[in-house]
Amino acid sequence: MPAVYVAAGSNIEPETNLRHALGELRREFPALKSSPAYRNPAFGFEGDDFINLVVGFESGQAVHDLIRTLHRVEEVCGRPRLAPKWAPRSMDLDILLYGDAVIDEPGLRVPRADLTTKAYMLRPAADLAPDVIHPTLGRSLGELWKAFDTCGLSMQVVEL
Repeated sequence: MPAVYVAAGSNIEPETNLRHALGELRREFPALKSSPAYRNPAFGFEGDDFINLVVGFESGQAVHDLIRTLHRVEEVCGRPRLAPKWAPRSMDLDILLYGDAVIDEPGLRVPRADLTTKAYMLRPAADLAPDVIHPTLGRSLGELWKAFDTCGLSMQVVEL
């Protein structure tokens, strides 16, 4: 079964919604592991701060079945399926890595392209799985985070 890493973020009642999402994901994937959670400014629009984290688990679900599971969890947390892209979110769940799979099809790109350019994805992923090798870059998540430009970065650890 592939090791899967999923970014989770919210800026609408984020502590409540992230705890709810983690509970739903643990029911589906009992061996779920989670990174620390980080508070950071909204990206791409003006809005309340987000809290982001990354979860990891092994899954026997095919990638499209996994996406349906993640969409169900988002909906349980109050996210409408057709929510605008750059807007407040009650829950946002995005597959970052699905084992060593490389997928490039309409609506799905794995590894997620902005994993290495967005600190709110890379830092928690590197915290959770520093030795995991990025399938197209051939470098570990820990190495990628160490090389990341953190100048002016604002990320504060949050207890859930």
